[in-house]
Amino acid sequence: MTRSENIYLVGLMGAGKTTIGRQLARTLKLPFYDSDKAIEERTGVDIPTIFEFEGEEGFRDREQKMIQQLTQMKGIVLATGGGAILREDNRKVLKENGFIVYLQCSVERILERTRRDTQRPLLQTENPKERIEQLFLQREPLYLSCADFKINTGIMPSKDVVEHILEEYRFVNR
Repeated sequence: MTRSENIYLVGLMGAGKTTIGRQLARTLKLPFYDSDKAIEERTGVDIPTIFEFEGEEGFRDREQKMIQQLTQMKGIVLATGGGAILREDNRKVLKENGFIVYLQCSVERILERTRRDTQRPLLQTENPKERIEQLFLQREPLYLSCADFKINTGIMPSKDVVEHILEEYRFVNR
């Protein structure tokens, strides 16, 4: 781990990347970015629409370009999309440019948090729990392979999660 001004959050949808990211940014007085929101702002349409017209592959291409741009900035907190780590280029550029925190969360807690969310294309399925389990099995090794720090966001209040992340971040950056 090299010294870094940037903090990047990775983890499954519903793990708390946006919530924790906003709190971290506020505490550190840094700008906050959400790669999915940045894609929506750039394209003028929401993620489900991109999935509908371009498929997951088209979305991943847009995501990769956005992550490439955002990681060139200095002194930011970035919440990545849950699948951003699927592409090796994304994992590489995140590792090279920031302190990566894996927000880990149980399948049950994620299901609870995303139950009523219609803006998550990968959960528009007969069995969302099974889908989350599949995503967890597929992505967990990738999250772990690039994370500098891992924390379970399903078992403590977000302010405590933020405190633990800041402790570790300051420790590695002293």
